[in-house]
Amino acid sequence: MPTAASSDRPIRIGTRGSKLATTQAQQIADRLIANGHPAELVIITTAGDTSTAPVAQIGVGVFTTAIRLALRDGECDVAIHSYKDLPTAPEPDLAMAAVPERVDPRDALVSRGGLVLGELPSGSTIGTSSPRRAAQLRAQGLGLEIRPLRGNLDSRLGRVANGELDAVVVARAGLVRIGRADEVSEALDPVVMLPAPAQGALAVECLSDDAELVRILAELDDPSTRAAVDAERAVLAALEAGCTAPVGAIAEVVESIDSDGRIFAELSLRAGVAAEDGSDVIRASAVGPVERAAQLGKDLAAELLELGAAEYVPKA
Repeated sequence: MPTAASSDRPIRIGTRGSKLATTQAQQIADRLIANGHPAELVIITTAGDTSTAPVAQIGVGVFTTAIRLALRDGECDVAIHSYKDLPTAPEPDLAMAAVPERVDPRDALVSRGGLVLGELPSGSTIGTSSPRRAAQLRAQGLGLEIRPLRGNLDSRLGRVANGELDAVVVARAGLVRIGRADEVSEALDPVVMLPAPAQGALAVECLSDDAELVRILAELDDPSTRAAVDAERAVLAALEAGCTAPVGAIAEVVESIDSDGRIFAELSLRAGVAAEDGSDVIRASAVGPVERAAQLGKDLAAELLELGAAEYVPKA
């Protein structure tokens, strides 16, 4: 049977149908086309698109399972995910063929009147569906009222515009991708709010036995982003936590100088776990070789556990 890469038809890219999902999938399609590989989108409905329940309630993988099933069933050739939505358990029949350069991984506050977090009056209503964000917001001790939040980015922002909420916290990367970054009141420094592991990154998957397609997609890979995401997700996996757990992590490749004055690359990783009520936040950091990204994440998770993080991490 001909593979996706060897047939005459375009490479079919499976994606959710939201504006954000189709925008980021089209960006991948455009890059493939620019590299000489015709591509088109295939819209797939997921359980997360049809449910109004909080993500923490409907479960890990809610946005990704249907797309992976479509990939395995031959309905598409490539699956595009927001990497932070993927469960950490590996899928041997699927190849993570590319992790493109990611957009700003920070969380963003969008508020009425453009107020930054510290300017919101006590009692202000702030929307988020993320236990991680809610816990870290409570830890700021600002007296904010956290409200559950679901829906696409446009509807979330609309709840601020119509006065239903005073503010929302969302991933800044999503706003950048749909052209609404100018509405950000404050990009939240990781010192204030550690982002979700792999936030801002895309995962580009295909069947692992399609070697030619794996090769084509690998042209889109950004090694620095892949290393950072590997470290962040290794923290999550080692803590045995799901993607909705109150765990934050951020890594970046940085330049260091050795004793002989030579510049070399290292991976800097910060991670933390917050109590649901915001009463405690456990943080740790580490620096290590880029090529040992996953091990760096595992080691940092072990340090977090030694500091008592297990008390705040529900098992995946």
